[in-house]
Amino acid sequence: MSNKKGGPVSLLPLVIFVALFIGTGLLAGDFNAMPIPLAAILASVAGFFLYFKEPFKDKLAAYFQGAAQENVILIVVIFLLSGAFSGIAGAMGAVDSTVNMGLTFLPPSLLLSGIFIICCFVSLAMGTSTGTVVAIVPIAIGIADQTEIGLALALATVIGGAMFGDNLSFISDTTIVATRTQGVKMIDKFKVNFWIVLPGAILTIITLYLITADISLSQTGNYDFNFIEVIPYLSVLIIALLGVDVIIVLLSGAAISSLLGLLTGAFDIFTLFSAAGEGIAGMQEISIITILIAGMIGLVSHYGGITYLLNTIMGRIKTKKGAELGIASLVSVTDVSTANNTISIMMTGPLAKNIAEEYEVDPRKSASILDTFAAGFQGLIPYGGQMLAASGLAAGISPVEIMPYSIYPILLIISGIIAILIGFPRKYSKVKVN
Repeated sequence: MSNKKGGPVSLLPLVIFVALFIGTGLLAGDFNAMPIPLAAILASVAGFFLYFKEPFKDKLAAYFQGAAQENVILIVVIFLLSGAFSGIAGAMGAVDSTVNMGLTFLPPSLLLSGIFIICCFVSLAMGTSTGTVVAIVPIAIGIADQTEIGLALALATVIGGAMFGDNLSFISDTTIVATRTQGVKMIDKFKVNFWIVLPGAILTIITLYLITADISLSQTGNYDFNFIEVIPYLSVLIIALLGVDVIIVLLSGAAISSLLGLLTGAFDIFTLFSAAGEGIAGMQEISIITILIAGMIGLVSHYGGITYLLNTIMGRIKTKKGAELGIASLVSVTDVSTANNTISIMMTGPLAKNIAEEYEVDPRKSASILDTFAAGFQGLIPYGGQMLAASGLAAGISPVEIMPYSIYPILLIISGIIAILIGFPRKYSKVKVN
């Protein structure tokens, strides 16, 4: 994070990006009217014209530093691998068979609730929301095609379940950062965090069931499936539940799909290469968007925009409850500004620890607040990696169209606010702070 104090002007690139991306969509009545890469480029170009006295090379260096962060490159690699896996799995019939199996054994009214629960467990085991999204979205798309369930709702459900695990998983980078910055053990943070988010998860499952209670299949007839074709997705789920790294999960899925496709004669070696290449090509735009947005945010941070926001919020904290709300505001605003929940916790964690110590906020509660609100807003913002991944895999749907159906992220934020206002959990056992 930059040491510059910044000011409202330093936030201009982010404001321009949001105005172009969302504002143009509202004016045109079509959120695909303004391509996201173009909005990011125009906002970045505007950012380079700020602060004329600063050398252009320094601005460029800040932009590239933001774009080349390890976390950003990891997300891009995940996108490309997921594209390869989806392309191969689709070519060998895995998606259709998996969807048909679900339609055979589950009534339509339970499909979305089931997907949400599956995503919760997968993300808990895998520790990554993005990896969960790219693994499960193809199934959600297939279910939306075969039922009256809207595509935007199906995609939002996957994102919600993915954010549940991202918030609570012991191997999630957000959990690791939140606990380390607050000096508490992961299990202690989990015990507090779980009870804060559980009501939101339960209400999400109930809401999804009520929304789809009268849903029927878009067509009647037999939904035939071949169990061998279902194996790639079953293997991905099993490997993910074992807590294996997302890169290994996707590579394993692609390898298993390739082997089964060749053995069953679903495709030959050249068709396999073509399917994998087409899948990767389908994720190139979303990868470029991720890099462009990260570069733009790097420029905003270099100008001191994030520091300005943090200082503004910290100056308004007066009480213990205000301190907890302040920590929530700090990480929320930072996540909206950086589009990365891990980075937002890294940036605000040390500040949150100082606030917690000064106003006697239990460190387990401050760690939970950091992770809860970062996850909630990350699942809502249309330029976050999870939304971009889902819309990229679905093709033809804007992230903004998914936002209104983000049931769990909204309930997660509400649950977090209520927990702060009523002082929940009210009692803590003794905990050793590192």
